[in-house]
Amino acid sequence: MSEIASPNASAADFIDARSPQFTELADKIWNLAELRYEEFASSDLHIEALEAAGFRVTRGVADIPTAFIAEAGHGGPIIGILGEYDALSGLSQEADAMTCQPSTEIGNGNGHGCGHHLLGTAAHLAAAAVKSHLEATGQPGTVRFYGCPAEEGGSGKTFMARAGLFDDLDAAISWHPAVHNGVFAGQSLANVQAYFRFHGKASHAASSPHLGRSALDAVELMSVGVNYMREHMLPDARVHSAITQTGGTSPNVVQANAEVLYLVRAPRNDQASDLFERVTNIARGAALMTECRVEVVFDKACSNLVQNTVLNEVVYRNLEAFGAPEYDDAEMAYAKRVQDTSLSTEDIEGATRTLGQAWRNPKPLFDHVALFQAGKEPTLYGSTDVGDVSWITPTAQCFTACYAFGTPFHSWQLVAQGKSSLAHKGMVLAAKTMAASAIDLFRSPETLEKAKTELNERRQGKPYVCPIPPEVELPFKRV
Repeated sequence: MSEIASPNASAADFIDARSPQFTELADKIWNLAELRYEEFASSDLHIEALEAAGFRVTRGVADIPTAFIAEAGHGGPIIGILGEYDALSGLSQEADAMTCQPSTEIGNGNGHGCGHHLLGTAAHLAAAAVKSHLEATGQPGTVRFYGCPAEEGGSGKTFMARAGLFDDLDAAISWHPAVHNGVFAGQSLANVQAYFRFHGKASHAASSPHLGRSALDAVELMSVGVNYMREHMLPDARVHSAITQTGGTSPNVVQANAEVLYLVRAPRNDQASDLFERVTNIARGAALMTECRVEVVFDKACSNLVQNTVLNEVVYRNLEAFGAPEYDDAEMAYAKRVQDTSLSTEDIEGATRTLGQAWRNPKPLFDHVALFQAGKEPTLYGSTDVGDVSWITPTAQCFTACYAFGTPFHSWQLVAQGKSSLAHKGMVLAAKTMAASAIDLFRSPETLEKAKTELNERRQGKPYVCPIPPEVELPFKRV
């Protein structure tokens, strides 16, 4: 483990003193629950607070209205702290409810089912603490908070990476709300997402079906073809789809237009790209079989995560030094009630299997820090656009426990706990860990150099190539 100073006590004190106002900020963003590229009010809340605290804020970076960069300090090194604030559709939920109960106050149907209201707020708080440290000590360096929209299905950071916004970073730090405390040491999957829009010919389905060409038939044939392909793709690859337009609700009309959205995942960018081309060929075949025309509309992509052991050790040392939050009897009882009322045995057993030996005591809350073992990098079958940042600059992330053990991601149960004291305590722990880790890196340029050397070795000397082609436009409607 690198020889680095212990966590900065003044930064931790700064965070403790301001945790009530940042708890309020997180709760406000939970209430907004805005979707990808629509996080106007959420990003404005962050920007207003950052500007009031003296950060230099640049809005609308990478031509994305809800993306921004906030800087403090001067010169190098430059340490980035990554924040998110987007929600998920269809997950509206009453806070603290033990049954699925959509919110009566939030009318948009959305919910923070991945805890990004906490993610962005802890990153913001960490950046503020680092700014205070730089000002108090005269330490040279720049802390940069990135307001990153659309992690959920939009790959906001990948578009930001394409614009070169991370190119001058010496390191990046982030975190994710979870059901345990530990280093984010696994591999994620690269992905590609695109719409397949089939165009046929309408006709009366009874009197003149021979004159029609069904776009919906093409969608269904594409699905059949992809299902046959699954046997012949990498075991760690994944292909998901959603029919987003069926061509209408009248069965007596041959559907002239239909659309399906495909999300293709694989362990590496090149593998995801190859698999996506196979899926595209199946779409072309479905169009040929139905005498339809297919239009492929590239939506987004993100890279696989490149781990960095040097930085992971820095983060682990700080997380372990702060330790898991302390919970009172009421919080333990709340978490136990969540487990007993709203979680299944499979949920809890699944989380236990994922953590393995890291889960030592069967309590409703994870009460320690999972051991970090360099070289053990299991595959996490989800994807994250932090992967693109990790290809450009050394990057590390941690998890902190914000929910009852076993709570699944992207669920109403996770949304319901998003304003609880459990969520807030995990958020504060994450802020302290990120701030202390950034301060350690400012104090240790040799650690940054080691981290950069490791990144180059893991990339095998290859440069970052953005998986989103330069001609692909941003996937949102400009206002």
